[in-house]
Amino acid sequence: MCPPRSTRVVALRELRSQPEGRERSGSVTDFVGRRRELKELREDIARTGLDTLSGRKAKSPRARVLLVAGRPGSGRTALAEAFVREVAEDYPDGVIKVRLTAPGGESVATERAIRTLLEGLGEATPPGAAEDELSSALRTALAGRRMILLVDDAADPYQVDALLPDTPECLVVITAEGPLTGIPDVRPCTLGGLDTPSGVQLLAQRIGDTRIAVDPRAAEDLAEECGGQPAALALVGGWLAAHPKAAVSDVAKQLHDMPPGTSGPLGRGFRLVYESLPQPAQRTLRLLPLAPAGIVDSHTASALAGCSVAAAQSTLEDFVGLGLVRHAAGGLFLLPGCLAPLLRALLETKERAAEVQLARARMLERTVRLLHSCRVMAETDEGDVREKLDGLPRALRFPDRRAAATWLDTRLPALTAAAALAVADGGLDTLARRLVSALVWALAEHRGTAAAAPELYGLHRLVLDVAERRNLHREQAAALLNLADLDAETGRTQEALERYRAALDAGRAANDPYATGRAMESVGGAYQELADWHRAADWFGRALSQALARGERADEARLYGRLGNVHTYAGRYGDALRSWRTAAAGYRKLADVPGQAKALSEMARIQEYAGRPEESLHTCREAVELARKAGDLRLQAALQVRLADTLDRLGDPAAARLHRSAADRLLGDDPAACEIRSGSD
Repeated sequence: MCPPRSTRVVALRELRSQPEGRERSGSVTDFVGRRRELKELREDIARTGLDTLSGRKAKSPRARVLLVAGRPGSGRTALAEAFVREVAEDYPDGVIKVRLTAPGGESVATERAIRTLLEGLGEATPPGAAEDELSSALRTALAGRRMILLVDDAADPYQVDALLPDTPECLVVITAEGPLTGIPDVRPCTLGGLDTPSGVQLLAQRIGDTRIAVDPRAAEDLAEECGGQPAALALVGGWLAAHPKAAVSDVAKQLHDMPPGTSGPLGRGFRLVYESLPQPAQRTLRLLPLAPAGIVDSHTASALAGCSVAAAQSTLEDFVGLGLVRHAAGGLFLLPGCLAPLLRALLETKERAAEVQLARARMLERTVRLLHSCRVMAETDEGDVREKLDGLPRALRFPDRRAAATWLDTRLPALTAAAALAVADGGLDTLARRLVSALVWALAEHRGTAAAAPELYGLHRLVLDVAERRNLHREQAAALLNLADLDAETGRTQEALERYRAALDAGRAANDPYATGRAMESVGGAYQELADWHRAADWFGRALSQALARGERADEARLYGRLGNVHTYAGRYGDALRSWRTAAAGYRKLADVPGQAKALSEMARIQEYAGRPEESLHTCREAVELARKAGDLRLQAALQVRLADTLDRLGDPAAARLHRSAADRLLGDDPAACEIRSGSD
């Protein structure tokens, strides 16, 4: 959930409870203790590798990998971040961070993790690229850089392997619950609880030194009852801060007297806090695991709990003080992964399935409405904006386009996770389809389809999943066409061809002439890209036959032009001329002057190829007049250059110079001028 990146490498950003991306150095006041572990990690950077000790040379140079291992709530991420801050000056190109396990416990797809890192580096990520291609792109992007990769909450070595850079100038710091035995030459720094003085210090940061000084022995007992676990200490400290009259000794006794099966110190600390909450706040907390990717804002909490946005914001701020959620950038809150299992258990036992589904539906409906509002703000007509937002509550409106775009950027990981979860749910397919559609439109309006292509690719795949599950052939065809277009744009022509054929089958099943015509034309385009001129002409002909049968004149003219192109590539100049002549006639009937000018331009080019320069000269002059009438300066310039080339071949250099001068005047300071001046073919 990072803001838009540039390709410039920037300084390190403060490491807090941030969503993944590029980080900066800074200070975090609540980190205490762990001096021995920090020293061990620093020494590990320079430690001689096992390969060297055994007399074997490493197959290739690679980054040093450090591992911080500990149970959820042990403070493994805090230690890794503190260590990164200590060594940050040795890695001037910065830190990039990625989390490999979602707060709900699901593993993050390796492809998504690599994309996050590439985006943090300001590198483009081709839509639909395979894991191997992305991994190679990441290693290339890191080559020559001295950076730190902070890989949080890895579940297994296979997740990590694709992320490891080949360059020894980089450092990789991983956190995990246990050892990652599949990665060679990694010695884990295993965490237990904090020592008692450090535990007391962490409590003091929450409740102040005075209450500790009143009864230091009770504070030590409390730290020991929490097992030295930072997460448990944060919860208990938050509860004490919210209850200034409570005695530290009473809380220590209360924890000690809890039943032994209360999930250890973390479970006891959580129970203390949870049971002290009012009923509405308890219910809000129980529903937070439904928030996609563990990312919450006031709108999400409001929709889940069925309360006002203001009440939800106040409740979330209270949760921060109690250690139940953490602040993040952009007005967001993060659900700690160590609390997710406890909250899910409460959700399953305290909430009825129908109520959970209703809460999820409210959240998705709210998200759809926010995306609608976000999309509308990208429009330039203020009257249209006001009309389309009419009836929408003020809380769901954005003050301006910039605010809407910022909201979309900061919420995008949660929005894409919401779409994926809605599709996977299976019981909310109508809402899921609306959500995906709204997100596609918002991204296209604010970023443009080219810039948003990586996200759009994943969203179109979600649409395809729902369409296939529900036998929605029309939507299936649309999703396949969109995916195939993105495949074609990134050079995966064979994959695009297969999807275009599948879209044709779906379009026929839906009896959708638009989808079938578009698919047939696209199949022809794929064969053209593969230089299979015969098949390309065949498929363009099929699409043309359908357009002729339906009287779709604009499609007819375009398809005659595409046939003309294929015949030209195949050297069938007679067929090409006939196709372009028919296309020009079609554009004339449509009163499409630019289209007619371009068709005549292509005719002139083919006549030149066919060795008929006088005819080419006549056609080209006719095209120039039409281009002038259409106001297309670049086409006029290209045609003037073509005229000059033809006149040179006909032995009239003086006239040729006049036409080149005319092209220069038309182009002026156009940056593409050199391409046109170099020749029009």
